[in-house]
Amino acid sequence: MRKRIRIDVDDGDGVRFDIKLEGEVTKEKLLKVYEMIELMDGKKTAPLDSIGAKIWHVAEKYFTPGNFTSNMVLEKYEDEYNEPIKLSVVSTYLARFSDKLKMQRHKTGREWTYIIPTNVNPHLKVRH
Repeated sequence: MRKRIRIDVDDGDGVRFDIKLEGEVTKEKLLKVYEMIELMDGKKTAPLDSIGAKIWHVAEKYFTPGNFTSNMVLEKYEDEYNEPIKLSVVSTYLARFSDKLKMQRHKTGREWTYIIPTNVNPHLKVRH
């Protein structure tokens, strides 16, 4: 029987990689694939030309460590970049970051509170 292994990887920027291994799959070959995935997932210094990158920069710069809300990020964003942004845009990006495990969020009253953990296992999704 032939071995078949399929690996799906999402790089976080909307690009998906579908890797298929068939045949004699050895530990060494799996390690090579793992190293390739690690290279693709390496810490990238994203240019601050996208709204998402700017919001992440503000959250990381001003609120690590500590809890924060989308309103707090909105205020710091407008101070940092001297440009207006809608609260709904900030909230949407923060929710996406939470879904991608870059931060955690929990409901506090009527609003979401976020935190950027200092060391999180990227395979665990923590929700309160």
